[in-house]
Amino acid sequence: MAGRSVLVLGGGVGGVVAANELRRRLDPRDRVTVVEREARYLFQPSLAWLMVGRRRPERISRPLRGLLAPGVELVQAGVRAIDPVAHSVDTTAGALTFDALVVALGAELAPDAIEGFADAAHNIFSMPGASACARALAGFRGGRVVVAVSALPYKCPAAPYEAALLLDDELRRRGVRAATEIDLYTPEPQPMPVAGPVLGEAVVRLLEVRGIRFHPRSPIALFEPGSRELVLADGARVGYDLLAGVPPHQGPAALRGSGLTNEAGWVSVDARTLRTSVDGVHAVGDATAITLANGKPLPKAGVFAHAEALVAARRIAAAFGAPVPGGEFDGKGFCWVETGGGAAAFADGDFFAEPDPSVVLRGPGRLWHAGKVIFERYWLGGGLERRLSAWGLKGAARVLGIHAEL
Repeated sequence: MAGRSVLVLGGGVGGVVAANELRRRLDPRDRVTVVEREARYLFQPSLAWLMVGRRRPERISRPLRGLLAPGVELVQAGVRAIDPVAHSVDTTAGALTFDALVVALGAELAPDAIEGFADAAHNIFSMPGASACARALAGFRGGRVVVAVSALPYKCPAAPYEAALLLDDELRRRGVRAATEIDLYTPEPQPMPVAGPVLGEAVVRLLEVRGIRFHPRSPIALFEPGSRELVLADGARVGYDLLAGVPPHQGPAALRGSGLTNEAGWVSVDARTLRTSVDGVHAVGDATAITLANGKPLPKAGVFAHAEALVAARRIAAAFGAPVPGGEFDGKGFCWVETGGGAAAFADGDFFAEPDPSVVLRGPGRLWHAGKVIFERYWLGGGLERRLSAWGLKGAARVLGIHAEL
């Protein structure tokens, strides 16, 4: 029976990939609609380069419409509430109904959730904050640079470590590194703890080689912009001259009261199928909660949103009668850790491995950095947008010489 409607909530990685894959798989008479508040898509991994002045804001974003396949409808509106049982979504453009739903709303940044953060820190997870950090860095002549993770969880587990390494590289390039101290504070016991101690120790070594001091298990109680200090949970005070901060994250406000979330506000899904507790409703990406075999959460990262979106879209298409196997999400992923100087480290592995994820960090090299640049161009360059679902992670993997089975 054609003429059904699929709503995709969110126009980030997961939303774009899900919508394009649905459009490719479904009957042309079925409607696929993306609901997204922002008119432009932001390639978030490039914020690290923007933060140190290596990118311009206009270079790391593009109109969302250009990323969506022909036939995908776009409603530019905010999502206010979801009633999955009634198959209805309340948006700022009015109510929408659906036969199937993909929730890809991501994680919301909540800088006001911790006292003083918004006034003290350059929010390196936003375009305005990363741009402000680049401007501050341009006039920086020495002092103490602090990279601070304000709360857990946060998306892109490598981001604060990339930030510290890129700040170090830029300060060296400007000739002021000798007059600068760099410290990284985080509540985590080690970098990217879900990937295990070996990978964490390898990242710590990358920091140590650059003279970056790492302070794990250092939860932050509040920020004091007046005194230019952050206050740790144990009462210790840390001064700074330039503060690059990872803000608190929270589950999307639109999901509150939907019955889809756990107590922390994230959507509970089946790890393999991305199904929620309500038939016909799937969720992908940073808005979801998937617990691994070791009891830790699957990291919030675009590579997982991409793979999950393909699975969710194909399963919806199969349920609609399309001749396509639904498939399962396999937990495999990869990420870059930019180290500066035109080089990057690269981690990849199986996060569903038992008893712990099996992840390898490959040492810094120019090939890995080139791979991230290619991935950026893949998302933002002209002519590639219509092949996002078909080429996707397989194409990136071929370029990088790694395996990705989708």
